[in-house]
Amino acid sequence: MRRLAALALLLLATLQPSAPTAHALDPGYLELSAIDAAQWRVYWRMPDVNGRPMPIAPRLSNACEQTPSPAPAFDGRAWVASFMATCPDGLAGVTIRIEGLERTRTDVLVRYELAPGQARTQRLTASAPDFTVPSDPGRGAVFASYVSLGVTHILEGLDHLLFVFALLLLVGQPRRLIWAITAFTLAHSLTLAAATLGWLRLPSAPVEVVVALSIVFLAYELALPPERRDPAAERFPALVAFGFGLIHGLGFAGALREIGLPQDDIPLALLSFNIGVELGQLLFIALILTVGHLARRVVPVMARNGPRLTRVSSYVIGSTAAFWVIERIAAF
Repeated sequence: MRRLAALALLLLATLQPSAPTAHALDPGYLELSAIDAAQWRVYWRMPDVNGRPMPIAPRLSNACEQTPSPAPAFDGRAWVASFMATCPDGLAGVTIRIEGLERTRTDVLVRYELAPGQARTQRLTASAPDFTVPSDPGRGAVFASYVSLGVTHILEGLDHLLFVFALLLLVGQPRRLIWAITAFTLAHSLTLAAATLGWLRLPSAPVEVVVALSIVFLAYELALPPERRDPAAERFPALVAFGFGLIHGLGFAGALREIGLPQDDIPLALLSFNIGVELGQLLFIALILTVGHLARRVVPVMARNGPRLTRVSSYVIGSTAAFWVIERIAAF
């Protein structure tokens, strides 16, 4: 299994987009905050494409009037603007469309309030660039929306995926891997719930640093011969996964707090988001094992160099995570 995963990393690494393209794949964000029954403050965030805002724009149906939007300002990663929208009959029944989204490969998260404090979310994509605001989305819509958000978040979270990948390489044996992934899932589910519900609060910056450090730790262990590895990591990988999973759950919670939760369906939204995270995690593991299996069949000579590929992978993982540690500390 380690050979398969190591091969998969090397193959996937060659598919990583260049820096300019990576920004173009970042999601957009549209937030409509209710001021009263007829007015909304609109915050609009566009991905950066080669130093310019992506050519997409939010439009509300004729039931609403939008004030002219000022020129967007660059915040270091994306382009942001804000304006006011007036909907005399309320937001329910209004169609929200992202013009130009159908010509991109990105998506847009829409967070809106039917009334102050009543937040809902909707994800728009190139194939579905608009939606009509329902008066009552119902529990089915909440479940589907937050599962989709959870899947999207984990698949876009390279640091969390890299941790799972390193864990897969380190554990190797299928039974122990199942226990380790289960422990990781349980741990981050606990802290995700605790932090999202306000029972546990930590600044996001140090949490993100520790998330990167957890990957450095696994990469360091991978670089060592099995007999020289930390006894806890070698004999009890589930315990190590549980400990670091608690930290990763705080990272998930930071993203979920930014999205927001519907006040009348918090438990359902929280459960749905967590299910989406787990589905995305399982999809990632299945992809890694599938790519590794195909690589072993197509290039048998690479499959015979499993230990060497594992060590090379550990250097790639460790270098990437170490860069994140320095970058995140510098951003304090």
